[in-house]
Amino acid sequence: MIKYLFVSFLFLFSQENVFSQKKTSALSGKIICVDAGHGGTALTDSYRVGPGGEREEWINLRVAKLLQKMLEEKGAKVFMTRTTDDTIALWRRAKIAVDNKADLFVSIHHNATADPKVDFPIIYFHGNSSENLAGVVLGKELATTITKSLFKGNSPVSVASDFSIFPKAGAQVLRGTYGIPAVLAEAAFFSNPEEEQKLKQEDYNKKEAAAYTEAFEAFFSKPIPKIIPKNSLVTVPPFLVFEEAARMNEIARRWHQDFLDGQALMKNTDSTSIRQAYDLFTRSARSFPDSYIAADCHANRALLLRLMDKREEAREEEKRVREFYVKFAVKK
Repeated sequence: MIKYLFVSFLFLFSQENVFSQKKTSALSGKIICVDAGHGGTALTDSYRVGPGGEREEWINLRVAKLLQKMLEEKGAKVFMTRTTDDTIALWRRAKIAVDNKADLFVSIHHNATADPKVDFPIIYFHGNSSENLAGVVLGKELATTITKSLFKGNSPVSVASDFSIFPKAGAQVLRGTYGIPAVLAEAAFFSNPEEEQKLKQEDYNKKEAAAYTEAFEAFFSKPIPKIIPKNSLVTVPPFLVFEEAARMNEIARRWHQDFLDGQALMKNTDSTSIRQAYDLFTRSARSFPDSYIAADCHANRALLLRLMDKREEAREEEKRVREFYVKFAVKK
């Protein structure tokens, strides 16, 4: 009898401890909408597939399902935009978050570009950084945890406005959820052969999902910054770039070399070198508008525009750097 009571006590204590862990988590009671990007596109596109045949939408869904489980274990209520390899309209994904009064929205993606050596995280917020403070803070938390988890802290990282890659309107899922803390995350590049092989592995997918969980918990552990109406403080004119499949061309492959060549030309002061450097920075920024050097490309364009006595255009470029690219360092 005493042994039975002791075992019962241990069971009740264990159950209470689990309940306590959920209650003490910053995620407990939070409503989170998890969007596994893309889906059902195997027959309609040829660029969301790695060199070894792994498709982005498959990776996205695996990570999203693992994230759902981890968040629910922390006491969060999770709404999924898809749980199978189906095509779901972008507006509908955003509507799921809005209709369910989500406290946070995340769209899970993985990236591709023409240069197979490229591999680093990119996190997008919507709009201008001075207006979407919550999106910026959430993006920085996630960039930090993903860089530490998947790259051991030894990787460049980019936190950028979605207007850097979709200059006319931004990403539809972020546009449709504006007002909710939201990010679209490209954790790694499946166009990198070594990374693609890692992304096929469930343990690696779990590491990524855990990085999301850690970032969200950190985000909700502090006061949530404000999100104010878009373009209420500042407007930035569009800078047209290569989008989606266009980023897979040979010009885009030169994104980094164009930057280096432009830097070399900036050592000269003649008008021909200034113009050539400007064109190279422009092409690099167009080829890879969300890279970790894109902000430097635009900053250099601003300097060169001033040398060409185009002050208003230079001010617009300086504004783009401030609003679209977030500077921060991942602490190792």
